[in-house]
Amino acid sequence: MAEANRCHIAFEILLAILLPPLGVCLRTGCCTCEFLICVVLTLLGYIPGIIYAIYVIAFRSSPSVGAEDHYRALPQ
Repeated sequence: MAEANRCHIAFEILLAILLPPLGVCLRTGCCTCEFLICVVLTLLGYIPGIIYAIYVIAFRSSPSVGAEDHYRALPQ
């Protein structure tokens, strides 16, 4: 399981190098503050967008913590 998580992070970092907002979008979602900051930084300069995207992917958020909460069935 740890191998899959490392491969997932490596893939997101590769996407973040090619298109920084896409890597952040996969990690945090498209309507988050992190995504909007990354879009603005990428528009202002490509390198700051890459640095911020790698920071968000590698250090700030972890989708595995609490991810199972998103898939619980609604109470009936």
